[in-house]
Amino acid sequence: MEQTGKSKTLSIRPPMGCSMYGPPACYLKLAGPSLVQMFIGDGAKLVRDAFALAKEKAPAIIFIDELDAIGTKRFDSEKSGDREVQRTMLELLNQLDGFSSDERIKVIAATNCIDILDPELLRSGRLDRKIDPPRILEIHSHKMAVSEGVNYEELAQSTDTRSVCVEAGMIALRGGATKLGHKHFLSGVAEVQSKKKNDLIYFA
Repeated sequence: MEQTGKSKTLSIRPPMGCSMYGPPACYLKLAGPSLVQMFIGDGAKLVRDAFALAKEKAPAIIFIDELDAIGTKRFDSEKSGDREVQRTMLELLNQLDGFSSDERIKVIAATNCIDILDPELLRSGRLDRKIDPPRILEIHSHKMAVSEGVNYEELAQSTDTRSVCVEAGMIALRGGATKLGHKHFLSGVAEVQSKKKNDLIYFA
């Protein structure tokens, strides 16, 4: 979004959106289940309203968590609830197509089950870029002296990858280590999670 001018100079059409996948707790902004409504048409209206607001506030990013709640592969069903979910997804597809030419608006979606998503959502021009959380952790720690055997897949289950790297580095430093090992990252995960729990303590 910051390189719109350069992309035009190079005649490159930036991707419309991407989908994030991985273990639970990737992120949270707009929950997919909240788009599944009791009354016919309400879910589709919420999708339209979200994109309309993004257009009004552009440049903007729309983040949809738990995309699989509305984006599973389509199938024939007589249940009104299933049909409503499919209507909501069709509206999302329409909005993705309608905003594909607007470089000021990007869509990011997260799911734990990318394999059950409707292929139309991941089609070119829609959510066609995939982000792997373990790779994000590798990027945050690439300048650190990391030993072999660090399991990024396991560590990526933590929500805040950058904070985990910082805490792991501090723990290794306090322990006199010259390289970060998997145990340091595990301790970093525990430290970050502990801080988040403490942040949720309220006093009357």
